[in-house]
Amino acid sequence: MTAQPNVTRPIVTRPTVTRPSVTKAVIPAAGLGTRFLPATKSQPKEMLPIVDKPSIQYVVEEAVRAGLTDLLVITGRGKHAIEDHFDRNFELEFYLEQQKKFDLLEEIRAVNDLADFHYIRQRDPLGLGHAVSVAREHIDDQSFAVLLGDDVMVDDSALLRRMLAAHDEYGGAVLALMEVTPKHISAYGCVRADPVGDGIMRVYGIVEKPKPEDAPSNLAVIGRYVLPPEIFDALDRTKNGVGGELQLTDGIGTLLETEPVHGVVFSEGRYDVGDKLDFLRANIELALARPDLGPGLAAILRDIAQRSS
Repeated sequence: MTAQPNVTRPIVTRPTVTRPSVTKAVIPAAGLGTRFLPATKSQPKEMLPIVDKPSIQYVVEEAVRAGLTDLLVITGRGKHAIEDHFDRNFELEFYLEQQKKFDLLEEIRAVNDLADFHYIRQRDPLGLGHAVSVAREHIDDQSFAVLLGDDVMVDDSALLRRMLAAHDEYGGAVLALMEVTPKHISAYGCVRADPVGDGIMRVYGIVEKPKPEDAPSNLAVIGRYVLPPEIFDALDRTKNGVGGELQLTDGIGTLLETEPVHGVVFSEGRYDVGDKLDFLRANIELALARPDLGPGLAAILRDIAQRSS
């Protein structure tokens, strides 16, 4: 048997965090993952690996770095692997300890200790707004963040920290906003907004997946939100929208009637891992950035490029 070379793997540790006034986050993870079938027929899309970590772990680590350590994951049927990933695995830990694979053991144990995890099931796939609404009892009367798993942010939690700071300054809801081309705006919620500070917008209107000719701007709502507890009453007053589902975007539109809504504009660090090409890009770029994988992968990519030219 050929001996395997020793490699230095990045160790997962509980990140050093700041402590914002918001400490709870909701991570919706009940979707069926149809865009990645057949891979997602028997495993959650949130567990598809980006290099060697499931995509949902990147989202969890982002939340923890920003000081959000009380995490509620909204799950659905067939999502037990998510709970298992963030739970203890005594058999695996014992094996790694016996094999003296202490780096891997430390990494596995760090995943268990990232945050305080809670889980609740969304029994019916009735939309993102409905998924957020089932968090009501856990959130109680506090503001909270919502982080969508399809949007993986690799920015040291800079965007989320800016959003939490904007919430502390302005109150109400805060949305992540990104400029997109007109042909792509119909895939997102879109806002009508005016600037009020450096990269901060006051939102006056919001519409879900508008046609390009009907879009109020080129600012798309991306999968990060900081929401006040009043969003739950707003969702109660909101009718089902696109696709016959209760849309979070429509609930925020209802919230605008009584609460201020702001947006934080960003342009870098996002991977849309619900899109196959961006999922591949995330794997390539994040692997290239690692000292244990980058040089070897770069050589492979150069070889592929030369053979394809």
